[in-house]
Amino acid sequence: MDRIYSTCIAALVAALVIGCGGGQKPTTDTAQTAQAPPPPPIDPTTVATISGRITLQGTPPKAERIQTKSDPNCKQPVFTQSYVVGKDGALQNVFVYVKDGLGKYTIPVPTEPVVLAQKNCTYEPHVLGIMAGQPLELRNDDPTLHNIHAVPTANREFNMGQPIQGMRQTHVFSATEVLVPFKCDVHHWMSAFVGVLDHPFYAVTNTDGTFEIKGLPPGTYTIEAVHEKLGRQTQTITVGAKESKTDLSFTFKV
Repeated sequence: MDRIYSTCIAALVAALVIGCGGGQKPTTDTAQTAQAPPPPPIDPTTVATISGRITLQGTPPKAERIQTKSDPNCKQPVFTQSYVVGKDGALQNVFVYVKDGLGKYTIPVPTEPVVLAQKNCTYEPHVLGIMAGQPLELRNDDPTLHNIHAVPTANREFNMGQPIQGMRQTHVFSATEVLVPFKCDVHHWMSAFVGVLDHPFYAVTNTDGTFEIKGLPPGTYTIEAVHEKLGRQTQTITVGAKESKTDLSFTFKV
């Protein structure tokens, strides 16, 4: 009797397991686990160009000569660089870039470094752009001690000393940030600003206030212009395939 009872119980358990699906293998949702295809590259046969000019309305503070007697190795005259204004109000050192609208594209990060030099006790250039992941070469061209002190908010702060002329060090930013301020703790007047992006569509205005951004795929973009003292301005622009628009202008006021 006990044997018959045990056999019946075992059969009942087996039936319940099969009935509840315990004997089935788990299924996989292939639509959820399939890898999405990588973003496409930009089609070079359709790219557009935008360009324009940035001006300053009003009278900016005059560039002042900085006293550099604290370091006898700083022999060349050094002037303030916050406002560099040319003919007809041309505003130099404005960082102009695509802020929004680019979408998803495969854009390789350049391996060639961007150089930020310390020359004649100033940073050269004063404003520059770079892609996240691209090497930034920091170089001391002066026969004196410099240190490169970056004070970002989205990236890691760093401070590198370069006591010997010709020294070179490399830093790589991991996150986008516009703009990252640089200073030198040895020479208080030294400053620079770096725009870090996830794409190469940026420019810095020249001595005549002009800029140019090449290689854009067709689309509608938010373009932002950033000045270290005068803040930010944005405009929306649409470009078609192979189109060149040359009339994008910004006016800052002081």
